[in-house]
Amino acid sequence: MIRPVLGTVAARIAITAMNLLIIVAAGQKLGAEGLGAISLIVLGVTMILLLDHVVGGGGLIYLVPRYGVSPLLLPSYLWAVATAFVALAVQQFAPLVPEALVLHVVALAFLQSLNSIHLNILVGRERINLQNTILTIQAGVQLVGFVVLMNVDDATVMDYVQATYLAHGITVLLSGYFALAEKGFVGGGHRNVIAGLLRQGGLAQGANLLQLLNYRLAYYLIDRFRGLGALGVFSVTTQLAEGAWLVPKSIGGVLYSKVSNLVEAERQRDITVLLFKVAVLMGAACCALLLLIPDSLYTWIFGPEIVGLRPLIALMVPGLLAMSGSQILSHFLSGTGRIRHNTIGSGIGLLVTLPLGFWLIPGFGLKGAAITTSIAYSASVLYQLIIFLRCTGTTVLELVPHAGDGERTVQVWKKIRSRLARV
Repeated sequence: MIRPVLGTVAARIAITAMNLLIIVAAGQKLGAEGLGAISLIVLGVTMILLLDHVVGGGGLIYLVPRYGVSPLLLPSYLWAVATAFVALAVQQFAPLVPEALVLHVVALAFLQSLNSIHLNILVGRERINLQNTILTIQAGVQLVGFVVLMNVDDATVMDYVQATYLAHGITVLLSGYFALAEKGFVGGGHRNVIAGLLRQGGLAQGANLLQLLNYRLAYYLIDRFRGLGALGVFSVTTQLAEGAWLVPKSIGGVLYSKVSNLVEAERQRDITVLLFKVAVLMGAACCALLLLIPDSLYTWIFGPEIVGLRPLIALMVPGLLAMSGSQILSHFLSGTGRIRHNTIGSGIGLLVTLPLGFWLIPGFGLKGAAITTSIAYSASVLYQLIIFLRCTGTTVLELVPHAGDGERTVQVWKKIRSRLARV
């Protein structure tokens, strides 16, 4: 399990760095309003993917080891096509982005949905390093394409859209080639496969929908009450702050694949407890690093219109630490078939976000949004933690780092060094 974790962490660091460079380039060339428009495009694509992933999302990771690839692939493709048409129809009446960008958002979401199907199949087969490589290529192509396009002519938001088409198109071809080459592609179906996809994916996406609203409802409230420029500033703050989840998300993704393929409940629990501690500690280290950077440096990097990031990050720290632990707990619950608890936890966070957001954001602006986000994250994770303790018999003290964890860390490091020495 060590090598996939290391590979995933390295890949996420590279991807996050390239995504930050995209934000830097956009901030310098397009300003705060350009960043706000890009954040709405990303959010629009993500909202469409929530429906698509009911069948073609993370539930595939859980189902591929149980049903194989062949019975799952065709329903996932058909669902992606249907989702694109539904999204296009809905966007005519309730657009998530400016009218000129609606078709692009739907098309980009469709490409990303195909890519997600292929990558989730690879993760279900524990081909995690291959997934990491493909995602890294995607981020690299998007960054290079965006920078080149902005310097060809006057920089516009469409440069970002076109670069994203290029990146997603290339990775769909790559991921598709490797996913279809997986053993088990040719095989019989399973009469319960459709029910399994809808049950597993539906529960997962119910959680994801509520969690996305928990994460990003503030975007729409800021856009409504404070404008696109303020949204651009907050979107940069969010991207930086959520960098604290870089290692926790990497570990959580590997944990999901591992737990889905394990049958011993005790091993599932032990791995989760250890990785929970690591995730929270790494999240705390990232938060500390972000708070050490002065505001003047943030402004120099992202452009003169991006100011006041450090106080906003400080207000979000409690929630960021809570969500670092959630990256582990949510993947444990999903990997052991307890997805409904992720849905409930996300719903609790949303119930906190709604009243606080409408109260704090109009009156306190971006600081109100940061406070709302932090409280909502913490409420959501508290529920997940209670469920994990109850269903595994784990005590709160077992989640506190101790000397034994240090010894285990040393042992892990020795294993890493010995493997590297053999390479």
